[in-house]
Amino acid sequence: MDYMRFQLGDQLTHEQCAYFEEFGFIHFSNFIRAEAVEMMIRASQEVQHRWLLERVEKVNGVPIKYGTDLDGSKIVQRFAFINQHHPVLDELVKDPRFKILLGLAGPGARLGESEKDGMVFNHYVNGPGSNFTQMGWHVDGLRDVFYGRRLSPMLNVGIHLSNLTPENGGLRVIPGTHKQGLYNLLFRKVHFLSNRPDPQEVAIVPKAGDLTIHDGRLWHRVAKSGVQGEASRRRVIYIPIIEGRYEPKNENSPTQFYQRFAGLVK
Repeated sequence: MDYMRFQLGDQLTHEQCAYFEEFGFIHFSNFIRAEAVEMMIRASQEVQHRWLLERVEKVNGVPIKYGTDLDGSKIVQRFAFINQHHPVLDELVKDPRFKILLGLAGPGARLGESEKDGMVFNHYVNGPGSNFTQMGWHVDGLRDVFYGRRLSPMLNVGIHLSNLTPENGGLRVIPGTHKQGLYNLLFRKVHFLSNRPDPQEVAIVPKAGDLTIHDGRLWHRVAKSGVQGEASRRRVIYIPIIEGRYEPKNENSPTQFYQRFAGLVK
């Protein structure tokens, strides 16, 4: 199944809001320019260099995921709160266009730059030593269920830094499942352990600089690249849009129970 792509203007259109409401995801082309993409990749490499030297294990209680690059060198494959560790990425969260996107979540929504895992930078590569090539089916709202809370609305904003084809793997969503009941949210699939393609899934196929948003209640996964080596490399930034109680994290924040699932991502 193919899907529509949009351009983000100075406000959301009725068509864009209706599309997101129906399917639970939306794709905006050309959100940032090629030079900005390169700046963000360089910024992540600078943070990586510093964290490797300092042997950083957690940031604000969130475990950092390390792996091995194609040349055998150690790399960071999942950064948490990276916006707090480089001015280029901190500047990104100040982009006024994010205020436009808040309208998809409703009144009172905010960008979660200091909540959840903050700005997450994922670096996937499919090689012999990689610890981060895919992520099984899940819904992001599961963490609220674990703690007996009402399922809070949360959207995941993705800023894509790589040109992808379906063969490169990447985000897969099951459109419309953000409207499912609690039973299907919990038991439609085995969270994180199930990686099988779904007949109803849609492959999100971005170009570098594109932006996507998906509802946290939507069933989604990250598919493993069907190619290996340099062609499999992909980078994407995620930052949440949140409603509800304000819960910032800091250097004294504990590691949460659900974060133990990080070890299931290979």
